[in-house]
Amino acid sequence: IDVAARYQMYHALGLIAVAWASSQWNSQLTTASGWLFVAGIVIFSGSLYVLSLTGIRQLGAIAPIGGLAFIIGWFCLIWGAMRS
Repeated sequence: IDVAARYQMYHALGLIAVAWASSQWNSQLTTASGWLFVAGIVIFSGSLYVLSLTGIRQLGAIAPIGGLAFIIGWFCLIWGAMRS
């Protein structure tokens, strides 16, 4: 549960960065990065929370999908900032 909470906190701060970036550069990439961060929080952190509360081991298999959403979200944010 510690890992899920840590990643949720980091990407909540990332969402603040996305909000700031969206106010500076009106780009679809920054908007996409925000949605990818939200999806990553729900899928990655959410699956780990449910896994720790219920013990259903199969939920750990979907956590990498949320991690991929985090990675793509950071790339979109960086790419949007570099293009603007």
